Amino acid sequence: MEGKEEDVRVGANKFPERQPIGTSAQSDQDYNEPPPAPFFEPGELSSWSFWRAGIAEFIATFLFLYITVLTVMGVKRSPSMCASVGIQGIAWAFGGMIFALVYCTAGISGGHINPAVTFGLFLARKLSLTRALYYIVMQCLGAICGAGVVKGFQPKQYQALGGGANTVAHGYTKGSGLGAEIIGTFVLVYTVFSATDAKRNARDSHVPILAPLPIGFAVFLVHLATIPITGTGINPARSLGAAIIYNKDHSWDDHWVFWVGPFIGAALAALYHVVVIRAIPFKSRS
Repeated sequence: MEGKEEDVRVGANKFPERQPIGTSAQSDQDYNEPPPAPFFEPGELSSWSFWRAGIAEFIATFLFLYITVLTVMGVKRSPSMCASVGIQGIAWAFGGMIFALVYCTAGISGGHINPAVTFGLFLARKLSLTRALYYIVMQCLGAICGAGVVKGFQPKQYQALGGGANTVAHGYTKGSGLGAEIIGTFVLVYTVFSATDAKRNARDSHVPILAPLPIGFAVFLVHLATIPITGTGINPARSLGAAIIYNKDHSWDDHWVFWVGPFIGAALAALYHVVVIRAIPFKSRS
């Protein structure tokens, strides 16, 4: 019957709510859902906040590459894993920097610091194409500059130690590397959607404050799992910056994996969030 309501249980806590059937489910929300971003918004180009957000993405990605590439090189130059922070330390460096940088930039640009995250949010209509392309360009430039500064400090060691460039490890196929990048990026982007969900923010006041923590922790866990396979990309800007500055043939052989994989993973996470997690309940009418 039209207008009839049914009990819907939402989320892991089985939070009860009475929600109308079909598209009218949007009428009695206890939270404010941001409207879908327009595909193209030329008015953004005249706004200082638009350009400031891109600068924030540039600086954040610059710092991200600087710290993480230095950490990777420090591990590789050590005589053994036990004499350095090891894989766990590398994972903490990546996850910890994402935690800190998302916290610093979330109120300015959203704290993407990753073209795959930007792509996923664009597919979910969280930002316009104009802003998405601008962010991706600034993220890539920041990554190139971050890796470039590391090489400028120690050029010989940088080239000798691989420059933090991503490659598919020996013993693994390109398909294995691609799969690792897809699933790893899915974990990251799915966490981003969950941590920034408008409904959760409205019902759990602590969620917006703690949002950078699960995002950084997701990056940490994915690195623990996939460093032995691909060195862990899940961020095309990070992979591009290191590859351009290192610029050896083998760093380019598998480079497509670190763009295709993260973009597929981000698209799947966006699809899952929009179609499954945030789907409006419908009921067939007789």
